[in-house]
Amino acid sequence: MDIIAVLFLAGLVVGYFVLAGCDIGLGMLMPYLARTPADRRRVVSAIAPYFLGTEVWLVGAVGVVAGLFPALKSELTTGLGPVLVMLPAGWVARDAGLWFRARVASRAWHALWDTAITVGSWVLALSLGLAVGGMLNGGSLLSPFAVACAFTVAALFALRGAAFGAERLVPAGGSPAFGTAEAPASAAPGATLVAERTASAVNTAENADVAAQATRVIARVALAGAAVSVLAAAVAGGTAVERLPTAAVIVSVLAAVLAGTAGLSGPRLSRHTSAVAVAVPPLLVAAAVELPIAAAPTGTLTLVGFALAPVVPVMLIGQVWLYRMLRRPAPVSGFFA
Repeated sequence: MDIIAVLFLAGLVVGYFVLAGCDIGLGMLMPYLARTPADRRRVVSAIAPYFLGTEVWLVGAVGVVAGLFPALKSELTTGLGPVLVMLPAGWVARDAGLWFRARVASRAWHALWDTAITVGSWVLALSLGLAVGGMLNGGSLLSPFAVACAFTVAALFALRGAAFGAERLVPAGGSPAFGTAEAPASAAPGATLVAERTASAVNTAENADVAAQATRVIARVALAGAAVSVLAAAVAGGTAVERLPTAAVIVSVLAAVLAGTAGLSGPRLSRHTSAVAVAVPPLLVAAAVELPIAAAPTGTLTLVGFALAPVVPVMLIGQVWLYRMLRRPAPVSGFFA
C-alpha cells in the first residue's frame, strides 16, 4: 500500500511538472521571446488556456498529500514554510496576469500584467526547485545544494517552455510569411490598426525560431546546473547521497537527456527530451526520500480508491488530448490576449 501511495503521488507531481512546464517555461521566457506588443499577445495566447488544465495535477497532488500523507503535510509545513508562501504567491501573480491582461486596452496595463506573468512564472519555477532541493537535503533551504537545485529546476522549466514555444509560436497560417496586410485607404483607423496587428503577429516565424535556438543554450545551462548540484550534494551529503545508487541512475538519465538536447534545435526531439528532463526532479525525490506515510482514515482510503483513482486515467487522456490540440500554432489574439 505504501509504494502504491508513493507512486500515485509521484505520478501526479510528474504530470504537473511535464505539462505545466510548457506554460510556466514560456512565461519565464516571455521577455526574451516577445519584444513587441503583438509578440506578447501571441505568447499569452500560446499559454492560455493551456494553464487551466495543467493546474488540475497540482491540485490533485495537494489533495493526495492531505489525505494519504498527513505526516508529510506537517513536515512540509514546518520545514518548507517559505516555499509554501512563494509557490501560491507566484501562482496567483502568474494567473492574475493571464486573466486580467486583456481586460483593458492600455499599454501600461498590459506591461503591468506582462510583468506579473513573467515574475510569477519565475517564482513558481524557483519555488518548486527549492522544494525539490529542500526535500533532498533534509529540509534545509539555504544550503548551496538546495539553491543549485532551485536554479537547475528553473532551467528545466525554461527548457520545456522553449521547446513548447518552438511549435506553438509558428505562424498561425502555417507559412513563414504572408506579406504585409494593408487596409484600404478608405478604411477606418480601427481597421488599419487591426490589419497592422494581424500582419505583425503572423508574418514571421521569428518567435518560434528564437525559442527553438534557445533549447540548445538552456539545455547546456541546465546540464551545468545539474553538475553543480551533484558536486554540492557530494560535498555536503544529504538524503540523495544516502541513496546513491538510485539517485545516480536518475541523475544519469537527466545528464544524458540534457546532453542530447544541447545539440538539438526545434520542437521535434526537444519536445520529448524536455519532458523527460523536467520529470526527473520529482522522480528523484520519490526515489531518494523516504516519505513519511501515516495511516489514513478508512473513509479517506475509500474515497481515494473508489472515487479519485478512476479519475486519473480520465485526467491523463484529457491532458494528452489538450496538449495535442494546443500544439497547433497559437491564435493571434483571444480572450486572454
